[in-house]
Amino acid sequence: MLNRRNRLILLKTISLISIVRGYNILVIVLAQYLAAIYILSPNLPLREVILDSNLFVIVLSSALVIAGGYIINSFYDSEKDLINKPQKSMLDRLVRQRTKIYAYFVLNFIGVLLASYVSFKAALFFASYVFGIWLYSHRLKKIAFLGNFVSATLAIAPFFAVFVYYRNFELVIFVHALFLFLLILSREMVKDMENIAGDLAQNYRTLPVRYGNRFTKWCISALILLALIPAFLLIRYFDVGYMYLYFIACSLLLLLFLFLLWRSSTKEHYVWLHNIIKFIIVSGVFGILLIDVDLVLNRIL
Repeated sequence: MLNRRNRLILLKTISLISIVRGYNILVIVLAQYLAAIYILSPNLPLREVILDSNLFVIVLSSALVIAGGYIINSFYDSEKDLINKPQKSMLDRLVRQRTKIYAYFVLNFIGVLLASYVSFKAALFFASYVFGIWLYSHRLKKIAFLGNFVSATLAIAPFFAVFVYYRNFELVIFVHALFLFLLILSREMVKDMENIAGDLAQNYRTLPVRYGNRFTKWCISALILLALIPAFLLIRYFDVGYMYLYFIACSLLLLLFLFLLWRSSTKEHYVWLHNIIKFIIVSGVFGILLIDVDLVLNRIL
């Protein structure tokens, strides 16, 4: 049995992992490496990609800065989360606000410092990324649509750091990025409907607060229909291997999402819609392996 002190340390560790959303960061790290291996450098030996110190530093810097972003976001949203996520908020509050700020600066400093190992441009990119996350958390997230747009942009920015590193600017990558961007933007708007109670209490001027859920649903519907366009292009005009099966399944799931969206009216419904989009995004990470199944098998075997 754990004594009281060890139990408190364990709870604080779990709280910190909850704040930085370690599971999200693991998915992002995995996505960056899979993209590097199977999309951006399919002709390079697996060992060479995995042992690339510059790629490792870019991925590690991304993880540290994103973790810092979650911390500053939790810092500014602490009062709102008490309303929207009371159980999670109570767990997060085991870590003091002062400790959060200290961890925020340390993680960002180390992230930018490590990026300088790759190049000055990489350090400048991550320093700008840190500033962008702070500006979003402090002010922009309270503004209707602009906050959603900036959040979605920040979410895909770490992947562009890897694309730039490999100097791979093929059109298929941007079409795929557009699909992902539209999904993330839709998810952000669903989250606003899910968290409307806390946003109202803290005077956040989100889309549901300013214009109502019905208008927000029209915006989400438009984004989902727009997302079907890059999905169709990737199926029809680009060589994505067996990943076309993923995009077909996603298109069908997004149509189901639209049906459920207009029948939703409670927070529980919006949580389900949020999870549907999250499932599509996370499954897309593993869907990268379908681009070249033979390459995957050869590298595994």
